[in-house]
Amino acid sequence: MKNKTTIAIAICSIGALFLAACKDKDRTKIYAENDQVIGHMDTTVKPGDDFFKYANGKWIKENPIPDAYSYWGLGNIVQEDLRSKLKKINEDAMKANAEKGSNTQKIGDFYYTGMDTVSIEKQGLSPLKDELAKIDHITDIKSLVNEFAHLATIGVPTPIGAYAGQDDKNSDKIALQLYQTGIGLPNRDYYFNTDQHSVDIRTDYQQKHLPALYKLIGLTPDAATAATNKTYELEKFLADSSRKLVDLRDPYHNYNKMPVAGLSKLAPDIDWKATFETMGYKNVDTVIVGQPEYYRAVNKALKSYSIDDWKNYLRKNLVNDYSPYLSKSFADENFRFYGTVLSGRKEELPRWKRVLDTENSLMGEVLGQIFVKEYFPEKTKKRYVDLVEAMRATFKEHIEKLDWMSKKTKQKAYEKLAKVYPKVGYPDKWKDFSDLKIDRSSYAQNVMNGNAFLHQRNADKLGKPVDREEWGMTPQTYNAYYNPSNNEIVLPAAMLTLPGTADENVDDAVVYGYAAASTIGHEMTHGFDDEGRQFDAKGNLKEWWLPQDSVNFAKRAQKLVDQFNNYKVYGQSVNGKATLGENIADLGGIVIGLDAFKKTDQYKEGKKINGLTPLQRYFLGYALGWMGQARKESLLSQILTNEHSPDFLRVNGPFADVPEFYEAFGVKKGDKLWIDPDKRVKIW
Repeated sequence: MKNKTTIAIAICSIGALFLAACKDKDRTKIYAENDQVIGHMDTTVKPGDDFFKYANGKWIKENPIPDAYSYWGLGNIVQEDLRSKLKKINEDAMKANAEKGSNTQKIGDFYYTGMDTVSIEKQGLSPLKDELAKIDHITDIKSLVNEFAHLATIGVPTPIGAYAGQDDKNSDKIALQLYQTGIGLPNRDYYFNTDQHSVDIRTDYQQKHLPALYKLIGLTPDAATAATNKTYELEKFLADSSRKLVDLRDPYHNYNKMPVAGLSKLAPDIDWKATFETMGYKNVDTVIVGQPEYYRAVNKALKSYSIDDWKNYLRKNLVNDYSPYLSKSFADENFRFYGTVLSGRKEELPRWKRVLDTENSLMGEVLGQIFVKEYFPEKTKKRYVDLVEAMRATFKEHIEKLDWMSKKTKQKAYEKLAKVYPKVGYPDKWKDFSDLKIDRSSYAQNVMNGNAFLHQRNADKLGKPVDREEWGMTPQTYNAYYNPSNNEIVLPAAMLTLPGTADENVDDAVVYGYAAASTIGHEMTHGFDDEGRQFDAKGNLKEWWLPQDSVNFAKRAQKLVDQFNNYKVYGQSVNGKATLGENIADLGGIVIGLDAFKKTDQYKEGKKINGLTPLQRYFLGYALGWMGQARKESLLSQILTNEHSPDFLRVNGPFADVPEFYEAFGVKKGDKLWIDPDKRVKIW
């Protein structure tokens, strides 16, 4: 019996091995058939000269940017698929005889008013009639500031930027925060920079956009010109006291907590208690001011410009902000400037897409609840939950091996890393939209109701415990984020999606590059970048590094600043300091993701798929996440206003610092991406 049993076991073992081999072969075949990288490559490009084009060049050549877009890439493909799914949800809701107040009714009625162009054209500017009348009734500084406060409740920018958010130094508390705002161009540099891009945009803004908008509002040509001149002068005055992009990245410099009485010293002509009450912020005793010098300038501007100047400024802000939801003449001018002049787009998105995007911004979680049931199964979520833990374990190993950080600071880093809270796919608890009023009377009014609802939801957070389960993005958002105050990474379902392929049919090499490195590791590393590292494990802005460790970190970070300062886009230098946090997160995600991938069976077995080694597929998977191209106008605007480097540099830049990249693709000295080993940046 013993021998028979042994033989039987041996036979079963051989059979199991055979089945496993067949299964492995089948999986390899499936991965090859669903390969997300091989078809995008341009092998005429030398990987050591421009890896981004080597990895994505064929796709870029075959997929020019559609006229309605300033950028076209993988994220757009995901979003197009999502829009198609959401369109069906909206069309079904519009036709349903849904109960009043239900989510279905709100979805259907919002979409109906957005698509009802006949009514929108008939209404013209009338949906804003009551709001314009309130501006007309301003008579003095007191009523002017009161109107600032009111307009903020419906989403219109004014010189007072306020929101309720976690206190950086006490993350268990919600505090009222003030930040710089009030200008019409994307940021303060557009008012002062002398490069041709900035000059062209501010010239159009002054000579075309503002005069056109004032004429649409009803001013005569002469009055429109006068209003334009004063509005631009007022905005430039505010811009002059606004901080630059780099300066906004210093959390200590932008943390100025004071009692309301202290705020009254900054801007004594504003009744702050009454202003906050009008904005819905009750019982405010302290406030965190991001940029005190800006609010001194606001107070000065209240007396330096006439009430009529301010009224025209507010009319412009109101109508400009709501133009996309008004009749064609308003929407067209808004697109001409913000879509074409600023971003290079040649035509607008189809109306149904614009309506869906607006709906998503106002009540995205209503749609998200329907979306995840159908398109993000539990088994997919589990893969990425496990991936987070694989990245966390590998990150800890990287910290252990650091030769520039002391043991004491390392212990604090371990604690912070262990407490990074991952939110994967979708919320466990959905937001309540029962108080949101949506009907079929007016598209602009529905948007206004949505803005007011979101503003009040934010205001209601004051005085309540921090809800650490809340999401700041919807599941159908193609993006992700790290929140230092919660020490959390938030990974929406859409960001973990590859178009046209079931998740289980994508091999680990691509997933570790595409998701583990460029998303999970990137967001996790934000907790340890130049800004995020200043927050402790509980999410508080607090010194927890030994001084020498901070010095060592800064030296390594400066090398990355210098590296990116040397990159130019259409003659414009990338701002290495402004983009430092994102560049650190990219590099950290890549090296941590790579070492996590090295623990997988696929890497250890070393089998090729479509002629590519696992190591090569990892780097190609990462590059896949940034596959796309942008218009010149969009890229130049990004360099001025955005803390992210252009996508092609988010591949070529950090890869040039990774030794395994050189190994995988035979990169040699003389290749354009080559950096001498002693000059390569290594932080985490």
